[in-house]
Parts: sequence; structure tokens; C-alpha cells
Amino acid sequence: MYESESSNCSDFLGAANLLCGAEAGTMSACCLLVVAAVIGAAYIFRHIVVKGKRCTSNAKLHGKTVIVTGSNTGIGKTTAIDLAKRGARVILACRSRQRGEAALEEVKRESKSNQVVFMPLDLGSLKSVRSFAENFLKSEPRLDILINNAGVYMHGRTEDGLGLMFGVNHIGHFLLTNLLLQRLKECGPSRVVNVSSLGHNFGKVDFDCLNTHKALGLGTSFREVFQTYCDSKLCNVLFTHELAKRLRGTKVTCYSLHPGAINTELARNTSSLLQLCLKPLTSYFFKNTVQGSQTTLHCALQEGLEPLNGRYFSNCTVREVYDKAKDDAAAKKLWELSERLCGLA
Repeated sequence: MYESESSNCSDFLGAANLLCGAEAGTMSACCLLVVAAVIGAAYIFRHIVVKGKRCTSNAKLHGKTVIVTGSNTGIGKTTAIDLAKRGARVILACRSRQRGEAALEEVKRESKSNQVVFMPLDLGSLKSVRSFAENFLKSEPRLDILINNAGVYMHGRTEDGLGLMFGVNHIGHFLLTNLLLQRLKECGPSRVVNVSSLGHNFGKVDFDCLNTHKALGLGTSFREVFQTYCDSKLCNVLFTHELAKRLRGTKVTCYSLHPGAINTELARNTSSLLQLCLKPLTSYFFKNTVQGSQTTLHCALQEGLEPLNGRYFSNCTVREVYDKAKDDAAAKKLWELSERLCGLA
């Protein structure tokens, strides 16, 4: 009897072990499937979404002049190299003389062109913007494409007392564009390209804050600084919307764009720890500068975009924007406020 009970017990334990083994095997298989699915999704995301479309224009730019702001680094420098390869005379408009001159040598070397010039421009200084425009108009007879690419992502104030991101990302480019607009009209067909961001979808324009503090926001927390950045990018889209209306009847067209999530130096002023933690993700899931420059090049060069004057692009494709980004009243109000703040009114 005891032998029989022992045998039954052994059979039960054996069956239990087999069941546990089967369950463990099933769980392992499920885990492998999940891992494979995640890797597959990441691969698809990287090769379809991250890489994105490329500018297909074969335009040659011999005899044309282009200004690219913030062209000492990131997509600005890559954009400048591409344009110089196409034969354009490229003006590198950068704040830092040291970095600008270093970029000048690199752009010349990579493009094999000597039609590249560095001119200092600090978008955080209205005096510097005016000086740049004056020097450019005296020395350069043409302007065919203006690419407002430069941007900052940090809290602070400009030398004129404006909020730093509002001053650099919007007001500096607003003044620069207006000072050069007549030359663009004289050389038409010509284009203005404003590099914005998908972040504009989260932006707002607080006119009370602008009128009182000359800034889009006053907070210094991570969330508040991000909000102010998004606000400044909304200003880019609204500026483009209003500019297009004012350019009707001329041969100048303008476009705003989201270049994609790019692994660049834009956030170089964020904490070193945050940059270190994000580096593995940004290296894999973010565009490199060649990929990130494609929509800028598309807006600057693609034939037949004139009917899309004032529109917003992403991944080399025109996109619809939320109502707040094409609000006629808000765009006009921002324009008039900007005129007053930079002394054009």
C-alpha cells in the first residue's frame, strides 16, 4: 500500500514538474516574442519614421545667394553644406566668431566650394541684427533664400531685455527678415524658410505676459522652460502665416517646418546628466543632421511650392496645423507687437 501511494505521489510530482516546465517554456516564448516585437517596432520606427523622406529637388544654385542662420552647428551647418554643393553663395550667419570661422572651413572643405562666407550675427541683440543686415546689403547684391534656422532652448534675457527664447527664436528672425525683405523682393522668385518645431502644437502666445514682461513665460522649471520653447515655435508658425499674407503679389514665398526630432546641440544648455541619460535614446531614435535637414531643403528648393505659401511642412510634406497656428487675429497681433518691440513701428 505504501509503495502504491509513493508511486502515485511520484507520478503527481512528475506531472507537476512537467506542467511547470511547460508553463515556464510558454512564458519564455512569450517574453521572446515581446522582445522580438519591440526590436522589430524599433527597427521599423528608425528606418521609416526616423530616417524619413529626402528632398528630391535637383536644383542647382549657381548665381544664387543664401543666408542660413545658426549654421555653425547641427542642421544649419548640414543645410549650408548641401546648398554650397549646389553652387550657391552661402552666408553663414552665426553668433560665435570662433565657431563660425571653424564652420566656415568645414563647409568649404565638405562642399568643395569657396563661395562660403561667415558673417557674425547675434539674434539676441537687435543692434547686431541691424548691423548684420546693413553689412550684408552693402556687400552682397543678391538674396534668393533666407533660412531662419537658429534657435535656443534655455531660460534668460537678451541684451534688449526680451525673454531669451522669444528674442532669439522669434524677434531676431522677425527683424532680420523685415530688414532683408526688399532685397528678397528684388531677386524673386525667392523664399523665406522658418525652422519651427512640432512643439508649436503645445504652444500658446500670452500677449499679457509679452506686453508686461517682454517674454513668453517667466518660469525656470523644466516644464516651464519647455513650454516657453513651444510658445516661441508657435510664434514662428504665426509669423510665417502673417508674412505670407503680406507677401501676396510679390515673388517671395515663405514656409515654416518641423525638421524632426534631431540629435543636435540645441539642448546643449541642459544638464550634463540629462544629456548623458538621453544619449543612447537620441542616437537611435532621433534623426542625424543630414536626415534632419531634408525638410528645410525641401522648403528652400522644391519646385512648385508657391501655391503653398505660408504653409507648414514636416517630413518634406505639407501638414495641417491647429487653428491656433493659423489664427489671423493672433498672427496680426503678434506681428504688430513684434514691430514695436524691435523698433520697426
